[in-house]
This record gives sequence, structure tokens and C-alpha cells, in this order.
Amino acid sequence: MEVLIFALIAMAVVALIGLPMALKIVKQYEQGVLFRFGRLTGTRAPGLRVIVPFADVLHRVSLRIVTMPIQSQGIITRDNVSVDVSAVAYFRVVDATKSVIAIESVGPAINQIAQTTLRKVVGQHTLDETLSETDRINLGIREILDVTTAEWGVEVTLVELKDIQLPDSMKRAMARQAEAEREKRAKIINAEGESLAAAALGDASDTMMAHPLALQLRNLQSLVEIGVDKNTTVVFPAPLMSTIGELGAFLARETSAATAASPVQAPPISELAAKIPAPPQSNGAAKSV
Repeated sequence: MEVLIFALIAMAVVALIGLPMALKIVKQYEQGVLFRFGRLTGTRAPGLRVIVPFADVLHRVSLRIVTMPIQSQGIITRDNVSVDVSAVAYFRVVDATKSVIAIESVGPAINQIAQTTLRKVVGQHTLDETLSETDRINLGIREILDVTTAEWGVEVTLVELKDIQLPDSMKRAMARQAEAEREKRAKIINAEGESLAAAALGDASDTMMAHPLALQLRNLQSLVEIGVDKNTTVVFPAPLMSTIGELGAFLARETSAATAASPVQAPPISELAAKIPAPPQSNGAAKSV
């Protein structure tokens, strides 16, 4: 009787110890890979799963996207410029069985292959291409990583260049280049403005030649603009002075024409002769008389 009680107690103790080992919980974002005596027996979906203690081993593999920073790498570009480039990669496990069997640790392996791939891809481009064509470089790194990690059951979803550090001498050279480029654009814009202004002035001169009065109106407008500042000195352009003379001559002609057209009574000839003074006589003439 005592032996039976002892056996029951022993079985209860073993059950209490083995029950937690037999019950496994696989979370929603995980997938379980089951091994029995070291041999793969399949995968387990999320939920409460029962395994055989001491015989089965359940590896839980996360299927979520993992963010992995790629540390800064000293890279020499195709045009022999030394730059420090850092990036960030995003990957996730798509085949839990391969990620457990094909490779020992997925994270460190992808980190190492991403560093070497980053150095290889950036080294094939010039500095200008590295700075301006980051999308193409990101796509090239991702394609190379996908080919390598496909055998591990891992998919690289995104790779982005995070930072590009340039030497101080290269920064100064690029600043001078940018300044020269801005000066070139400013000169081109200035030349285009001069060309448009010259064309506009040519059109204006043609209009003034067809309408001479327009030039005089423009001169008067200039005088008005000068008078705004309350200047004491006013300069009359030569064409304006000649115009004033012509205007005076025109008014004189108009006045004389109006006078000739109106009837005026002429005084008698005797009255006109009386009003004419006698010429003065010299001393010599008086002595002769």
C-alpha cells in the first residue's frame, strides 16, 4: 500500500514538472518549428501547443519586420573620393524552417552581408551619383541582399542610405562649385534680361519713330519724375528744346496768319509821314549853308 502511494506521489510530481514543459504558447506574430529527437517534424501555428517533454524541442521564430542599422562604412567611390556611408535595412522571415535550419543566426548574418554589399555597391558609383541617385543605390543593395537571403528564408523589404559623411576638403570644394554654379546662372539670367530689354527698347524706338510726339511725352514724363524729388536743377533734353522752338515758331505763324486775315484800317499817308522823324544834319552841312 505504501509503495502504491509513493508511486502515485512520484507520478504527480513528474506530471507537475513535465506539464509546463509539455505546454508551449506560440504568439500570433510567431511560428513554431518542432524537432523531435533532433529531426524536423514540421511547424506549429500560433496558439497553445502540446509537445512531448524531453523529446521535442520547439523553436519560436518571429515573423515581424526587423529594423537593422548598418554601421558607417569607409568607402572609396569610383572617382577616388573617401566617404563614410551608413544605412538601415528592414527584413522579415518568410520561411521559419529555413531560418532555423539553413543558418545559425539570421540577424548577425544579414548585418555582415549588408555591410559588404553597401561597400561594394557604393564603390561602383561616383560621388555625384552617390549623392543624387540614392534610390538607385538602395534598389541595387536590396536586390543583392534578396538573392543571398532567399536561401535563409528571409526577405529584405527595404534598404535606405541614412547618412553620407564627406571630408572637409571635399565640402569646401563642393561649396565653391555650388557658388560658381549660382554665379553662372546669375550671369545667364542677367544676359537674358539685357537681351529682352534691348528687344523691348527696339520696339519702343520703332513706335516713337512712327509717332514723334510719343518721344516728347516721354521727355515730359521724365521731367515729372525728376520733379518728385524736389530738385532745383532741371535738365531739358536737346530734342525738347528744339521742340519748344518749333512750337514758338508755330505760334508766331499762327498769330501772323490770324492778323493778316482780320481787316485793319490803315492810317493816312500824311499822318505816317508826319510821324517819321527828320534825319539829323551834320556840322559840315550847316557851315555850307
